[in-house]
Amino acid sequence: MVSKIQDILIIIIIILGVLFSGCIENNLENNKEPPVETVEDIAVNLMYNFANGTIDEIYNDVFTDEIKQQASLDQFILIWNQITGQYGDFVEINNIKTTNELGYIVVYVTCYYSVLGNLDTRIVFNSDNKISGLQFVPTDVSSLYKLPSYSYEDNFNEHNITIGGDTSWPLPATLTIPNGGGPYPVVILVHGSGPNDRDETIGPNKPFKDMAWGLATNDIAVLRYEKRTKYYADTIVDDLTNFTVYEETIDDAISAVNFLKEFENIDSNHIYILGHSLGGMLAPRIGTETSDIAGLIMLAAPARPLEDLILDQTIYLSELDGNISESDQKQIDLIQENVTKIKNLNISDDEIIIGAGFSYWADLSNYNQISTAQSLSYPMLLLQGKRDYQVLYEKDFLVWQSELANKSNVTFISYDSLNHLFISGYGTPTNSEYFSFGNVDEQVIIDISNWIKSKII
Repeated sequence: MVSKIQDILIIIIIILGVLFSGCIENNLENNKEPPVETVEDIAVNLMYNFANGTIDEIYNDVFTDEIKQQASLDQFILIWNQITGQYGDFVEINNIKTTNELGYIVVYVTCYYSVLGNLDTRIVFNSDNKISGLQFVPTDVSSLYKLPSYSYEDNFNEHNITIGGDTSWPLPATLTIPNGGGPYPVVILVHGSGPNDRDETIGPNKPFKDMAWGLATNDIAVLRYEKRTKYYADTIVDDLTNFTVYEETIDDAISAVNFLKEFENIDSNHIYILGHSLGGMLAPRIGTETSDIAGLIMLAAPARPLEDLILDQTIYLSELDGNISESDQKQIDLIQENVTKIKNLNISDDEIIIGAGFSYWADLSNYNQISTAQSLSYPMLLLQGKRDYQVLYEKDFLVWQSELANKSNVTFISYDSLNHLFISGYGTPTNSEYFSFGNVDEQVIIDISNWIKSKII
């Protein structure tokens, strides 16, 4: 949950990857054979139709019946309004890149917008050159990333591994291990909402890489992996109606635990789960699924239901300029309507609401993160930035603190200047600051390191 793109769109579009299908009709000119329309042509035409407000003219032709069942024309228009409401008016197309991902042809169209600059549209094509997937994702600006000053590469080594190799969902991963004989305590990093990579890359920021290198510098191993909803996005979308947070998050975290139990130089008695945002919310549930961990670390963990956060974030961002536009109000009304449906589980078997189906929301409705945490005896560390506008100090962190106040196994730490990524900032928190480079604050690394080392006898 990271911005109107990385959390409203994360949940609405990106969390499980809302996919769309169709094709553009060819035009005949002077009775000549029409030119063969490439996937790049189709992708560019699609973006110009969005920009020109003519998506309605191609809606029935471009998208498959399966996708039209999941996303109406009005929802497409609202999604585009979200993009332009945050990024500004469409200006031009800056770049087109075509790749092959897990057997699918994927075209990335980099568009420039008047306020926040570049944003990629990821368009997936099937074997008939019809669009079978569409996502708005931050443009790769990883070249702006810099290693944190508190990390020392000579202190550790990184190993490329695979977790879940004995399952249907093997995932590429990186294990960062301090140099020396060990055995070392280890932290498993569990992502927030959205199809995150192993670094939890957001704009030029890589908070999971910061944590891995910072903790490894302090003699703590770290395992981070590609999230299933990123690595298998185009497969998962075919079965959204049966998808839950178990498939999204929990199953792979357990695979990581099982992998580390037998890995050389790892102290199997000191395996810790570190969950960020949604990962923090689900950390107590992960703790009920295995007896092989030594504790939970929860960064910006929501105490409220996920759908409530989505609505509050939508309203917050809409009110930032002091004037809620008509398109903003339509979006708020739509989210409110969907939140009501989620609360009542008024969702048909084939319906997708805020990026997920009945199974996902029914599963979460039966999960209470606070009562689950109350039942656990694991040591727990909860961290919160006070500048976080997505998971709130007042509505979330203080609730955790109050509800777990009588548990001696829980430690709470908050930081005045840190945002949702635990990067320092100032002034009114906004979504645009995620597109400015920063590193996870060193004090967070120090506090996590000290807490883990205090648990080792």
